[in-house]
Amino acid sequence: MKIQLASSYGFCFGVKRAIEIAEEHRGSVTYGPLIHNKDEIDRLKNGFDIDIARDLKDIQTDDAVVIRTHGIPKDELAILKKQDYKIIDATCPYVTTPQHIVEKMSEEGYSIVIFGDKDHPEIKGVVSYAKEEDDAFIVLEPEELEILPLRGKVAVVSQTTKKPEDFARIVTALMSTRKEIRVFNTICNATFENQDAASELAKDADVMVVIGGKHSSNTKQLHSICQRDCGDSYLIENEQELQHEWFEDKKLCGISAGASTPDWIVQKVIDAIQEMKKIEA
Repeated sequence: MKIQLASSYGFCFGVKRAIEIAEEHRGSVTYGPLIHNKDEIDRLKNGFDIDIARDLKDIQTDDAVVIRTHGIPKDELAILKKQDYKIIDATCPYVTTPQHIVEKMSEEGYSIVIFGDKDHPEIKGVVSYAKEEDDAFIVLEPEELEILPLRGKVAVVSQTTKKPEDFARIVTALMSTRKEIRVFNTICNATFENQDAASELAKDADVMVVIGGKHSSNTKQLHSICQRDCGDSYLIENEQELQHEWFEDKKLCGISAGASTPDWIVQKVIDAIQEMKKIEA
């Protein structure tokens, strides 16, 4: 069986940048998990003494605080600044972009529609930049727009890891009811590239393995895309979740990985699959 990596996969710019920032600040704490990958978080803890503070009260006065890749709500950032913590901002620039857009458009009197998962930390941060709580609305489906008390003019942004075609459905629905719409495509380039590459490989593969955190939005999107083009597609966090029967009678195994998945985990998965086939032979 041949193993083939997608032409684009794994660490995006924002995640790579955040990891490098964290490694430069050994002994710091991250406010929330830095990225959505438990194995990489464990590596940072064991190798660089980097802990996680899951609540503001968990941060000590002498801690250096690294802001997670997904960003944090505006009011929580203000509290950290007011209490004079040493703040190291590792928020992905692709995430700060929709934050600034929401803040600006809200101040200009636009209703804000945010396409994304309301419980995702990125979206919790983005929505907090609206001038007033009732200025911004989070949706996942076009049908949700029908009951929203939107103003005459609307600005729309997307969670950075969503599929472009799904974002387009939201925009199209808004166009049928609003005369003035400002559309900001805030889906990051790395998401486009990884999704397109995974789709192309899945069309040829007999089995697809997508590697990444089970709570990672972009990894779940990759898995969904692969399932569309290859029925035997599996989402795993590491090599320990591989099952021998997935690869029986398969000729091409495609591999993709989410934006928070480091190369060392990808290589461990490849090695484990090769070992399985060696034993079978």
